[in-house]
Amino acid sequence: MTEPIRAAFSAECAALTAVLADLSEADLDRSTDCPPWTVRELTAHVRTGVGRLSDMLAAPAPPRAEVDAAGYFSRAKFTEQVDADRIAGGRRDALQVDRSALAAELDRAWRATDAAVAAAPPGRLVRTRHGDAMSLTEFLRTRVVEVGVHGLDLAAALGRPPWLTAAAAEVIADLLSGGRPVPAALGWDRLTLIRKTTGRAALISRERATIDAAGFRWLSFGR
Repeated sequence: MTEPIRAAFSAECAALTAVLADLSEADLDRSTDCPPWTVRELTAHVRTGVGRLSDMLAAPAPPRAEVDAAGYFSRAKFTEQVDADRIAGGRRDALQVDRSALAAELDRAWRATDAAVAAAPPGRLVRTRHGDAMSLTEFLRTRVVEVGVHGLDLAAALGRPPWLTAAAAEVIADLLSGGRPVPAALGWDRLTLIRKTTGRAALISRERATIDAAGFRWLSFGR
């Protein structure tokens, strides 16, 4: 199960890296819909998130898994203080890398993570920054969500069409829908599902009622 998610992670990170390679200083200073972050700061946040697994896999494995990917994004974890710390961290990290190195840093981070995942034994467990124990596969799923959904935020800020890869869209949509099919009455493709259920596009009351009835998971992303 890890390999399709690993492939989605790699594809989405490579797509974002390619976009970053030709951004100007003016592009990086644009505001985003994740205030108060700029494109530069949001990218720094993504880079940090992409690189988390290397250190997690270097630490001892916990004895048992306690949460899955949906549990990782529970509202209880994204407290006001956690969100404030994440914002400050993104802004601080952005000061440490100049424009010319931003793409290279992201490329280095995701490739190190991919190598660590490839070397991990089957069934490996990790402990998150929240202190929860979860399987490597489930945590890697959260990394696909972070890169893919924030990629939508970056595309919007840059005025570009979304570059969300098909592999990442499948992983994210499956998590958001709980593996259930999207109700035909909605007429949504995967990109619309992701935008609507992560707050990147407005939901009308009829749509909300339909997806509530379908049992979709409402995840909390903070920023």
